[in-house]
Amino acid sequence: MRLLLDTHILIWALTEPARLSAVVRSKIETRRTDVIFSAVSILEIAIKSQIARGDLPLSPEGIYEEAIAAGFGELTVSSVAAAHVARLPLHHRDPFDRLLVAQAIVEPAYLYTVDKQLRTYSELVTVV
Repeated sequence: MRLLLDTHILIWALTEPARLSAVVRSKIETRRTDVIFSAVSILEIAIKSQIARGDLPLSPEGIYEEAIAAGFGELTVSSVAAAHVARLPLHHRDPFDRLLVAQAIVEPAYLYTVDKQLRTYSELVTVV
């Protein structure tokens, strides 16, 4: 199983795992699961930290380093995934989330998110 963590889930998995249910923590921590994070999430964190938005516990570099140390794989943004965004209906307008959905579909991987609006895009979107 491949799990793509959205930005919130990535941050919580690394800094506040108690915010995640025991089931989600178990799926992330098992060796049978290939856990990945997207460069899109690092970009989102970088932009939010630069404009002082959000309560970010670590810098973008810190999140990246912690994710790698936790054994998570990095997913770069492919042109195929970027182009797939144009095929998504406009249920949601956040460009970061739309690209994460496109990546989940193209890869494929289950996208773990807290955003209930995203579940309309694909059966690969799992709201946790």
